[in-house]
Amino acid sequence: MFGYRVPAPDEAMLISGGRRGLGGAPFRVVTGHGKFVLPVFRKTRFLTLSMCESEVTETCVTKQGIALHVRAVIAFKVGNDTESIINAGQRFLSDQDQMSVLTGRIFAGHLRAIIGSMTVEEIVTERQKLAAEVLDTSKTEMAKIGLIVDSLQIQSIDDGDVGYIDAMSAPHKAAIQRQAQIAQAQATQASVEAQQVAARNQAEYARQTAVVKAEYSAQVDRAQAEAAQAGPLAQAHAQQEVLAAQTELAQRAAKLRQQQLVAEVVKPAEAEAERIKVLAIAEAERMKIQAEAAASHDRVALDRMLIDQLPLIVKEAAGGLAGANVNVLNGADGLGEIAAGLVAQGLTILDSVRQNLNGQNSDGRADKSNGPLELQSYLRTPEKDTDESEPEGGPSSTR
Repeated sequence: MFGYRVPAPDEAMLISGGRRGLGGAPFRVVTGHGKFVLPVFRKTRFLTLSMCESEVTETCVTKQGIALHVRAVIAFKVGNDTESIINAGQRFLSDQDQMSVLTGRIFAGHLRAIIGSMTVEEIVTERQKLAAEVLDTSKTEMAKIGLIVDSLQIQSIDDGDVGYIDAMSAPHKAAIQRQAQIAQAQATQASVEAQQVAARNQAEYARQTAVVKAEYSAQVDRAQAEAAQAGPLAQAHAQQEVLAAQTELAQRAAKLRQQQLVAEVVKPAEAEAERIKVLAIAEAERMKIQAEAAASHDRVALDRMLIDQLPLIVKEAAGGLAGANVNVLNGADGLGEIAAGLVAQGLTILDSVRQNLNGQNSDGRADKSNGPLELQSYLRTPEKDTDESEPEGGPSSTR
């Protein structure tokens, strides 16, 4: 609307003309709302209430006479109350930039005064105390010009080429460096120990891994070897069993063949040998009888007849033995016993015949007419008895 003015939130509207303001001020102060201003009759100006900044760089001499270059930053503004706005408006309304210049100068003077009452050690170690004292001493002056200080920061303190601050900090630097070196050494030692532990752990893990791999490899090799040998071993066992069975079969066949050879060759050979032996014995006995007959002139004819009959007796006995089904239990001894029995039987018959033939009549002479007949009868009698006693199939004797 024409003639209605409204200040910004960070501004104060100063209306001059008409009646005076508070406390006899040449203007009225309006903040936070609008105001109708008559044109031509009233004049309106605006004063900033926003934050302002002022930087102070000053060379100050301490209590010890050491020059320090101090750099500080002041944050200030116009007070929100009407009195502060009136004070600031009367001083800075036409040139508001002068607020920063004037504030810097005011703080520079107070900074020099306060630093001059302090030592370097206090200034360096108690910067906050320095700032608080500067604010306290400048507060009254700042209030007179309508300004308030929000903060004061000491950004840097430097003694130039004097080296006092460096010398003051040298022990601390040395201690800090020593502590840093100790800490670094400890850290290095801890790092080395950690690396050694890690290396040992890795070596142990590698060893365990190698052992496990070797065990697994050995197991795999053993399993493969057993698998590779399983076939040949099974085949060898099978062949061994086959050979054992073949050996047993061969032993049984050899034993059977031996028994067959004994039955087919040895036993007949032994029987034939015994037969020949019996014949030889009979022949020897015949020759002996012939010799005895030749010595006895009175019985030549009789002994000649007996001698001629003895081979027939033995031959008949041997022929019966050869054709008989004889089971000999004790081998050659049994055959010898049978042959010896036959010879003894023949000799017994011969002695009986001799006794019968040598029998004399009551007059002391031999009965020549009955001798040959009785011998023939005696020789036939055993054959008859043998024929009657033999079962069908021929003579048989078991010993």
